[in-house]
Amino acid sequence: MKNTRPVTSFAPHEIRRFITPLTIVTIVILGGVVATALLEKPKGNSLLAVFGGLGIVYILTGHTLIVRSTFRAGTYRLMNSLLTGLGLGILTLLLPDAMIEVLYLLTVFSAVVMATISGRSYAYLILLLLATISLPVKLPLLRALDPLVGYSTPFLISIVVVEVIVRIKDTTQENIHRLETINNFSRQIMQTLDTETTLSLLKTTIQEALEADTYFIGILRDDVIQLELFYDEGEYFTGMQVPLEGTLSGWVIKNQKELFLPDMREEVGLEGVESYIIGKEKASLAWVGVPLKAENVTGILALASYTANAFDRADLQLLASLGQHVTLALDNSIRHAQVEKQAQLDSLTGVFNHGYFLKRLAEQAEEALQSKTPLSLIMLDIDYFKQYNDTYGHLVGDRILTSLCTAVQRNIKQTDAVGRWGGEEFVISLPGASGGQAYQIARRIGETMRSLRVEDRDRRTVPIPTVSQGIAVYPSEANEIYRLIDVADKRLYVAKGRGRNQIEPGKEFWQE
Repeated sequence: MKNTRPVTSFAPHEIRRFITPLTIVTIVILGGVVATALLEKPKGNSLLAVFGGLGIVYILTGHTLIVRSTFRAGTYRLMNSLLTGLGLGILTLLLPDAMIEVLYLLTVFSAVVMATISGRSYAYLILLLLATISLPVKLPLLRALDPLVGYSTPFLISIVVVEVIVRIKDTTQENIHRLETINNFSRQIMQTLDTETTLSLLKTTIQEALEADTYFIGILRDDVIQLELFYDEGEYFTGMQVPLEGTLSGWVIKNQKELFLPDMREEVGLEGVESYIIGKEKASLAWVGVPLKAENVTGILALASYTANAFDRADLQLLASLGQHVTLALDNSIRHAQVEKQAQLDSLTGVFNHGYFLKRLAEQAEEALQSKTPLSLIMLDIDYFKQYNDTYGHLVGDRILTSLCTAVQRNIKQTDAVGRWGGEEFVISLPGASGGQAYQIARRIGETMRSLRVEDRDRRTVPIPTVSQGIAVYPSEANEIYRLIDVADKRLYVAKGRGRNQIEPGKEFWQE
């Protein structure tokens, strides 16, 4: 990924602050030129004095107008460069040879100011105009080495200083942009608790602020680094994994240290780390990685490039700052998800609570209606549970409840749902299952319950209670979830009325 980083422009008052010292010195120099011209004997040099005075007025006017945005528009920048270049060229013709050093200073100062205000090209335009006007006059004198060196010196100094100024400006503007990038990213991710949104914001931020062929964020899961976001030269990859052992990413995570490898053609020098290529079959020549560490997050944020020395320490610092913010955001999103999940579950058994199960059942019913598939429901109740509690104690009763939920979850799919309806009563939704299939699941739940082993506090095995179950099917038997629950509940009580440890309707009903 190669992009052009945005440029953060300096404010007018910042530019004026930069050039104020040069402006003052230039006015002082021109004031000296005016004074010298007026005192020149026998009659003074009125033309040079007038020209110097106009120069002072022009500089003061320009310095004032910097605060106006129109002064910094392209037309005014061009006009400013042209007038400055012409002024210096005319000054070359008016200044006596004894004051030529004044011209040299003004040339360098003008180039520096123009580079600061308008940029490199406008500064070079001044030098070009000055050379165009002065060179024909000075050419006969430049045949010897000393005059040639003297004439070219201010031009060379101006070019060097302009390049230095431009690079300082670029670096400063880039640093400002980096800080703005981090602040914007931090402000945006503080407003979301969603992991996908956080990763999307990270992707956008890296693309805007850094130049990399590859970037990824990996989260450690069971000794494998799962790449939640992986970009490689114009393409996004999903489901990628990186081993923890023997990889650069693994080294960063295990050592919890930043890793900066500007040129991987050189020996990496990390014990046990070997080359590992993911994504496209190309070896990276530059690599930067920072660790991510929080209570619920352990991972890495990394950049890579197929060009050596593509990254500098500033890139590493920016990546580390982004890593700190994204770690906090991911940790918060995980905490939020855990709290939301906890609010959906029954605190004892870990299955859905009454309210959330109803919400989930409504979603499943809507999906069943759209796909024209059945949705079966099982209402389940533990037989004689009150007497069981009275006999063996509530602690054993709680173990029975959790054991029952374990038995249910062993016999249903991940797309199914189980909820605690109240007390010892549970409800199971089976999307896509017919009544006959629901009967088979209910039968297996009963068999699994009978095979369980539960002990009391004295480690004595206690008998396992039986369960009664009622089945109803949506939408063939009830076209609304509360009617579906009502049908299943009534059939549950039919099963209990038949002597408990029953399933209603029975196998024959579903065969018919």
